[in-house]
Amino acid sequence: MSFKIANISPRKTVMKGPQTISIPVNKKPVSKIITTPEYKVSNETLLIVRGDQESTITLNSFDNHMIIVKSLTTVLVKPDIGKIDEEWDELVMEKGSCVQLFFVDGNWYILSSDGLKMG
Repeated sequence: MSFKIANISPRKTVMKGPQTISIPVNKKPVSKIITTPEYKVSNETLLIVRGDQESTITLNSFDNHMIIVKSLTTVLVKPDIGKIDEEWDELVMEKGSCVQLFFVDGNWYILSSDGLKMG
């Protein structure tokens, strides 16, 4: 018996060439629950976004190079500069999804995710 795998997109290389990742070693985790329609990240390491309405989260590459966003509503994530995975201007997260993003050399990169839709 043989199996045929269909509709699988080819893997892509996200990071090309030498890259630097700044990971704060002694940074105390900061979490915040967001219920507003718009929010700009400051020094949080974890955002939980909830409420009855959609929310827009703007990333902050000047004060924060790593963030985890957990969505309990529809969330639109936008970078303050650069793109997400060098391709997207925004990321649409469905209710219940979670994503970890790192800022590296002018772009935000998804390092871990589940249940995402690219916008």
